[in-house]
Amino acid sequence: METVLENTLPVGKPKWLKVKLPIGQKYTELRSLVDKYSLNTICTSGSCPNMGECWGEGTATFMILGNICTRSCGFCGVKTGRPETVDWDEPEKVARSIKIMNIKHAVVTSVDRDDLKDGGSIIWIETVKAIRRMNPNTTLETLIPDFQGIERNIDRIVEANPEVVSHNVETVRRLTREVRIQAKYDRSLEVLRYLKEKGINRTKSGIMLGLGEQEEEVYQTMRDLREVNVDIVTIGQYLQPSKKHLPVKEFITPEQFAKYEQFGLELGFRHVESGPLVRSSYKAQKHIL
Repeated sequence: METVLENTLPVGKPKWLKVKLPIGQKYTELRSLVDKYSLNTICTSGSCPNMGECWGEGTATFMILGNICTRSCGFCGVKTGRPETVDWDEPEKVARSIKIMNIKHAVVTSVDRDDLKDGGSIIWIETVKAIRRMNPNTTLETLIPDFQGIERNIDRIVEANPEVVSHNVETVRRLTREVRIQAKYDRSLEVLRYLKEKGINRTKSGIMLGLGEQEEEVYQTMRDLREVNVDIVTIGQYLQPSKKHLPVKEFITPEQFAKYEQFGLELGFRHVESGPLVRSSYKAQKHIL
């Protein structure tokens, strides 16, 4: 996660991006289970800085539909290319992992599967059903792709009715074409609007900062999300996964993140998680409240 920059930033990351090593009995227990059963979580594969905190609170994030994405976003460290064949046993595997880890609140996400007619939505609904069946007391957040805006695919998520449905706009309108090459800002907003109109109780979205956006653009993005009745927003610092990815243009200070949080609360978001180390599933367990 080291950043390679062009003389525009000081060498190394600022002190507020330093994280403590995860500790605690709950974390140690989950770490042991993940290793013993070779369980697949984004927390470990993505080296999330909040893994210790989230695991300590009984929350973990799982990725379905493989680890190769059909899109090539400039910020994302997931491999892009020709995806593997769909694993129809995956829903049961994920549900079993959640049971073994005794997860209280599970976040499920996926790569984009534009190669599939259903966009992967059938595996999505089968995964939610399997989790519900095997873990009736576990609450759920689904962090979904845009499914190319195709309503019949989004409807499967609506039918599954997770406690929270999240879809990230990732960046401001002006930078979307560069940052999310095959995605569209307005399409993401329409997906979020559609979910709410169809009766999803909590909708959520996330923004990365440090890609060259202006302060007013961030405020406007937050306004746009509220206009489609998004309930929860997460705002965090972008970090460059490799030299091939977009460079960090700026490290946003904790004070600026605090300003965005205050603005979001004044706009009427139910929850605003805003800070340098915030990621999409940060404090996810409290977003069901």
